Amino acid sequence: MRLTVRLLILCLSLLSLPTFAETLGNLYQVHEPVASQQPDERNAGLTRALQTLVQRLTGDSRGLQSPALAGYFKDPQQLISKYGYENGPPMALVVDFDPTATDKALRQAGLQVWGASRPSVLAWWLNEGASGSSLVGDSQEAAAPLNRAAQRRGLPLRLPIADLSEQQVGTAANLNAAQPDALKSASERYGADALLAVDAKEAGGKWTATWHMWMGDSREQGQAQGDTPDALADAVMLGVSQRLSQRFVGGSTGADTAQVLQIEGADLARYAEVSRLLEPMGAKLVLVQGGKLVYNVTASPEQLRAQLALARLQEAPAEPAQPAVDANGQPVPNPAVPRANVLRFHW
Repeated sequence: MRLTVRLLILCLSLLSLPTFAETLGNLYQVHEPVASQQPDERNAGLTRALQTLVQRLTGDSRGLQSPALAGYFKDPQQLISKYGYENGPPMALVVDFDPTATDKALRQAGLQVWGASRPSVLAWWLNEGASGSSLVGDSQEAAAPLNRAAQRRGLPLRLPIADLSEQQVGTAANLNAAQPDALKSASERYGADALLAVDAKEAGGKWTATWHMWMGDSREQGQAQGDTPDALADAVMLGVSQRLSQRFVGGSTGADTAQVLQIEGADLARYAEVSRLLEPMGAKLVLVQGGKLVYNVTASPEQLRAQLALARLQEAPAEPAQPAVDANGQPVPNPAVPRANVLRFHW
């Protein structure tokens, strides 16, 4: 049966599925703070915007020193489709980069691109100062620096509503704990992929923060500082983005290998979700058989596992290798398709 017909058959088993990973809009748009609209400041802002985008798309600061990108940093307009200004505060240069040209430049430089489907992050952020402490809620004025920083660093950010019950949970002791036990039950309603706990303190006009992040069985932590709430939020989100990108982006295209990816239990909604997750890897769908999808993918096994975990897929054990034989039943020493390159997942 033709592939397109089999995809239509999946509609018959369409299910309503919860969404965890989010697809970022405006992934190639950068809001870069500037002091004025003067030509020199504008040109410097365009270069900084490209640097911000390279880090957002690759999670690798080494790309900023790539000789292959030096010409683009000198003349970013080669990759820009349009730009303008927003008054703020703060005033910012809004730059839209061409996705096709940008991705091509990054891959030619040997850098992998982190796609738009990314893990959602729930941030429990506590601000502490001389006047007291307050958990930042999604509708508060204090949430603006966090949202700006998350957009700048390419993170789908969620914030709690910070009502009275959540204020009692989001204490410094709970946010600095080695495990997020006290935060888990209060976080379930937000359905995020990763949990971020930040204890931010202001003293003498300076801001510092200690942060912890949990995703699955992994735990990350770090520290940040800044002269303003915006600078501190950006430093935290940059650190979080870099740690997450290590799970979802490899170091270079040379580390990728050809993989056969087999997924069981698909319907149309799940097919659409997997397609978004595999888009950065150039996945090619080669077989639809009932609820089974088979793709050819060029990526590292670790990157595939991280991406598919966002759809709550579970890896299945490798099928036992069957000895290859010829027409006469004699063993074939070099089978055409190595089983080692087949990864199997299911819902």
